[in-house]
Amino acid sequence: MPIYTGTGDRGQTGLFDNRRVPKDDLRIETYGTVDELNSWVGMVRAESPPAEIDAGLEQIQSTLFELGADLATPGSNASLPRVRAGIRDVEGWIDASEAQLPRLNSFVLPGGHREAASLHVLRTTARRAERLFWTLQRRENIAEELGVYLNRLSDLFFSWARLANHRHGVPDVPWRRADTADS
Repeated sequence: MPIYTGTGDRGQTGLFDNRRVPKDDLRIETYGTVDELNSWVGMVRAESPPAEIDAGLEQIQSTLFELGADLATPGSNASLPRVRAGIRDVEGWIDASEAQLPRLNSFVLPGGHREAASLHVLRTTARRAERLFWTLQRRENIAEELGVYLNRLSDLFFSWARLANHRHGVPDVPWRRADTADS
């Protein structure tokens, strides 16, 4: 059986409730960005992070898959139990990571070690998914916890990026304002 159906050839796609909507519909943009985030998580996992982070990333992928399915199914909140548990897990991972890191006194530039740079891509993709989610949530009745989860993920990916740099001996590079007196 082919994976193509031809039903999307005119700029429409189907939601899980069988409704047809334009491919640039906000709901499609939102769960498409969650799917993109999930793919980037897979890319980071392919770079062989430490086992405990890889296990967390795998759990995140499963939760993102369920969250995306809810976004593709208007009125569904099937992912809520997993998302609520995921929020607690993510907060625990953030706390554990931050306990190993020096305190931040400024913004840091994304980058450093390749693993950290990849985690910063996850962070910014999660932020984009979160922005789209809240726009959609204002228009439709969607459980706020889904947006909270996306918010926590971006915080986690920031912490894990700093932890990756720390593990690889790469210091955080603080952001500094450009000297406007010379311009």
